[in-house]
Amino acid sequence: MTHNLSDRPADRRAGFARWLEGRDCTDCWKAARDSDTESKEAWLAAKRAEEQRAATEWAEQFDMPPLEGPERALEWGERSRHQLVTSAYGALVSEGTWDEADWAVLEDKIRTVTRAGWWIDQRDAEGSDLPELLDAATSDDIGTENPFR
Repeated sequence: MTHNLSDRPADRRAGFARWLEGRDCTDCWKAARDSDTESKEAWLAAKRAEEQRAATEWAEQFDMPPLEGPERALEWGERSRHQLVTSAYGALVSEGTWDEADWAVLEDKIRTVTRAGWWIDQRDAEGSDLPELLDAATSDDIGTENPFR
């Protein structure tokens, strides 16, 4: 494929040309991307199933309440909650300065947020930000169950 490099500054042309040499043209890239969709979909389905199994086991082990929301968001919310909370435990307790008593208080707050959409919205957050995020959760995100079980 021919590329016009005249619109690039002179000092960036050689580097861009080297980068282009290692890439397929747009048509070839699209053909390669579209040709293997079945194996990608199978791999993604297996990965999601494994993540869901781990999230379900974790929720049962730590007595997490079921999430609320649309049916199609529940599993995604469970996976997002599991990933964020385990990341937070690693950042705050394993690698941080928190002890188990500090974590137990935060874990009680975690149990109060039962809206699946809230956990999905926080899926890209850093684990160390979880306490602040939980403090910002509104009454729409917090379930109506008795938090004192």
